[in-house]
Amino acid sequence: MKFEKFLIWTGLLVQTMFAASTFAAYTEGAVSDGGSVSGKLTYSGALPETAVESIAITKNPEVCGEGYREVVWIDVENGALRGAFVFLDKVSTGKAWQEPADGHQMIMQKGCRFKPWAQVVKRGPIVIRNGDEGVLHNINTREMIGVEKGRVVKRTMFNFGQPDPGDIEKTIKPRRSPYLSINCEAHNFMFGFMMAPEHPYAVVVDESGSFSIEDIPPGTYKLKAWHPSLGVQESDITITASGNVEANFNFLSN
Repeated sequence: MKFEKFLIWTGLLVQTMFAASTFAAYTEGAVSDGGSVSGKLTYSGALPETAVESIAITKNPEVCGEGYREVVWIDVENGALRGAFVFLDKVSTGKAWQEPADGHQMIMQKGCRFKPWAQVVKRGPIVIRNGDEGVLHNINTREMIGVEKGRVVKRTMFNFGQPDPGDIEKTIKPRRSPYLSINCEAHNFMFGFMMAPEHPYAVVVDESGSFSIEDIPPGTYKLKAWHPSLGVQESDITITASGNVEANFNFLSN
């Protein structure tokens, strides 16, 4: 019995140590002569049949719409890849997080959609808003572990029903991965993605597939691009004082 307890406590200690060491502490401070990196994400080749999925709308058509919801998993226009994230890996010190315009981070549910489809969030409090009158949403937010290895396991961070318009505050607290997925358990056509890195050097590409990350302390970094359906690419970059580096990523069809 004592040995079994020893094993249990040992396992808990290892898990705690692993969780504590997974994310490095980030220190906010003034950045002098910071540089920047900018570029574009593109897609080459034919889109797979799974790039777009049509899902029947079976609940709340008065708010969600009628017929079918077209879920665009791989959004490409004129070769530009949209709905993707670009970020620096393992930054220990740098600029401060920018405060949200309305004072708090938010996951918005409106018209039976998550708006925006993709966003970068800071770990900590976040407001979950149901903006659909008379509609019960059930948001499931999960940490995607193993994204860069191509073997994803999802760990639920919070999953709850939210009737009628209103706000509920939750906490974004990933243990092992900054990659997050969201879906509505009440409406099987509602999806979205988030990134919760330990630092603010992460962005979502714009409608042209372009990105820019600024105020980076001079040094050598690994720049990564993540598309939720296409995986992760990376590139080594060196930032010089007040300089700009161009870095582009091209995703290929299988």
